[in-house]
Amino acid sequence: MKENKYDDPDFFERYSHMPRSVNGLQAAGEWYILKELLPDLTGKAVLDLGCGYGWHCIYAKEQEAARVVGIDISAKMLAIAREKSEGLSIEYHQMAIEDIDLPAHTFDLVISSLALHYVKDLVLVCQKINTCLKPGGELIFSQEHPIFTASAQQDWYVDASGNRLHWPVDHYQEEGVRHTQFLGAAVTKYHRTLETVINTLIQSHFVIKGLYEPKPAESMLQTHPDIKDETRRPIFLLVAAQKTGEL
Repeated sequence: MKENKYDDPDFFERYSHMPRSVNGLQAAGEWYILKELLPDLTGKAVLDLGCGYGWHCIYAKEQEAARVVGIDISAKMLAIAREKSEGLSIEYHQMAIEDIDLPAHTFDLVISSLALHYVKDLVLVCQKINTCLKPGGELIFSQEHPIFTASAQQDWYVDASGNRLHWPVDHYQEEGVRHTQFLGAAVTKYHRTLETVINTLIQSHFVIKGLYEPKPAESMLQTHPDIKDETRRPIFLLVAAQKTGEL
């Protein structure tokens, strides 16, 4: 059974108060980069894996995408997504990302935001993405950076006064499960090296068009000085890739 913390009422309540839950894409620190990576969506078919509240689906429809499909494992997430996108003709389906089974050559673009580090079998997922993309179709995704996922602690080392000294990078080469904490709950993530992420894409017949490790936008740093330490190490990895052949 794939993990589905978001249908736990207490966890979902805490998640609902996060800035990106309340304010959408403008509160997402990586959005200013991801937005620029997206192609012209007019008339395109778009698949969002791990769509959550549906923010990216809504954006795609606002950019005149012809068809938008959102996939998420959480019924609670999808209920919010349907509410927020009422009248926009977006298709939502409840399932784990690993379980997608979509017709070949269906989508022009697959996007995924901060979901793939919860996926156990990245090879399988990349193969399925390749299959459902049209020739030349694109995959654009964000995930937690391998520097962030390497240590299960996922927190700063601090001195006796609580001052942040450094971000620990340990057991980086030891890929696999990380049992960590998120919003006060135990969460299972999967750590992969940058080498593995990129080579998995290449072996799945994608060419890498861009790789990004964004720090918060300057405007966000000015309005939220409390996040200044986010410039000391990457928290996100963004990849833009294009399908170059069939599996």
